[in-house]
Amino acid sequence: MSRRTVILTSFYQDSVVLMRLAAEVRLRPGIREAVAFMGTPANHDLLAEAGLATPESRQARPEDLILTVEAETASEADAALAAARQLLLERRQSAERAAGVRPRTLDSARKLLPGANLVAISVPGPYARFEAMRALKRGLHVFLFSDNVSLQDEIELKQVARRRRLLCMGPDCGTAYLNGTGIGFYNVVTRGRIGCVAAAGTGLQAVASRLAAHGEGISHGIGVGGRDLTAEVGGLMTLFALEALASDPGTEAIVVISKPPHPTVLPRLEAVLAKLGKPVVACLFGATARAESAALWVGSLDAAADAVVARLAARPWSARPFGAPQGIRQRLDRIADHRLRGLQVLGLYTGGTLAHETHVILDGLLGPTVPHRVLDLGDDRYTVGRPHPMIDPQTRSELIAKAAASPEVGILLVDLVLGKGSHPNPALPLAAAVREAQSRAKIEGRRLVTVASVVGTSGDPQGLAAQEAQLRAVGIQLLPSNAEAARFAALLVKPELSTVLLEESS
Repeated sequence: MSRRTVILTSFYQDSVVLMRLAAEVRLRPGIREAVAFMGTPANHDLLAEAGLATPESRQARPEDLILTVEAETASEADAALAAARQLLLERRQSAERAAGVRPRTLDSARKLLPGANLVAISVPGPYARFEAMRALKRGLHVFLFSDNVSLQDEIELKQVARRRRLLCMGPDCGTAYLNGTGIGFYNVVTRGRIGCVAAAGTGLQAVASRLAAHGEGISHGIGVGGRDLTAEVGGLMTLFALEALASDPGTEAIVVISKPPHPTVLPRLEAVLAKLGKPVVACLFGATARAESAALWVGSLDAAADAVVARLAARPWSARPFGAPQGIRQRLDRIADHRLRGLQVLGLYTGGTLAHETHVILDGLLGPTVPHRVLDLGDDRYTVGRPHPMIDPQTRSELIAKAAASPEVGILLVDLVLGKGSHPNPALPLAAAVREAQSRAKIEGRRLVTVASVVGTSGDPQGLAAQEAQLRAVGIQLLPSNAEAARFAALLVKPELSTVLLEESS
């Protein structure tokens, strides 16, 4: 094996570009691994943790770009690095031709776009505060995609934003919709009358996509970052975003999506919800509402979308485990296999909020008696040296192959997230990995069932129907929502749950 590193001095590229570059280089012949990082202290730590640091990479400064590849031979490594450099140069030249004059500072960019009122920031975390603060002090809203931003920096930025009546979305904010326009990773939906406040990304995407299936659209979808409702941040941006949606004439109802608020923050959240004057649905996984709450509290993302549509239509609504219980019974009868009882449910997720939702559901249904694990593959420990799994599915494919070799695993539970910014055909590698895994299990006399849900709309570039068809073609059990997929998986390993889940759905 040969490992090679090249340093491109003073060659900043944002993280999304570097994710895609590494994914493309990894596809070249003989390449085992490829990473592309800016030389920040945090990235040096990540490279060292992953065992990919080299003497050359350790010399990189924060403004330098690190390209490292591992290959079967030295010639393949050198060829991959040359190809990576060429791709970066071509991208820069193409961008310069398309843009003409490329601004190098925020102020020069404002001269080109004097009407702009929002800045999207995707710089390394240690530099995010400086850039975001400059934007806020110029009266601009901030979409902060950067991760590895310190908690203290986040608090300071959000305090300044609130004083100036501006949005500071993030850090680590993957998705937003403003005036119906998507930012970051987003599904193609119409502008509508429902506003959302969500922690980060896939929770908002799941609700927006479900609303689109109901024929409803999004007025604004505001991502606030996963730490906003902690005791330290105190819900600074969540509360401000709710107040903004309350005053927006185009927003008729509101959905709030998050992990449980800290107990010290929950009363403040409840107080704001009580004053909004619009129908509110709250999906705060694991939190318990007070009896007099002004919001309708639900336990899943699909329920949040269904409930807010029902409230707008002034029709009664109640949560049900499955929308079509008779069809679920028929599918269970076809799959029924005593070998699955008590086996492990393994969740391999590209969406963090979807993974958390599944974890809460499986804990409630299976408890300690049936083994289950849910992995968020977008977590830092899985993305060291790799793009996010919504961009590059290789990590999940490798884990599916590993699961196929484990006799303890009976159910694979996965998500597929479509939309702008995601892999152009994510069903293809997922279906291929599942097909191979199921074949291996069958040869060994075992049963391995894959259960999935898709977050997407008919307007997404990947094509919702085509993606679903690829999954069904390899025998993946496709459910209409992530929550239903988790419950279906639980039924396969613990059939006695049917007396609760299917009776409640009747």
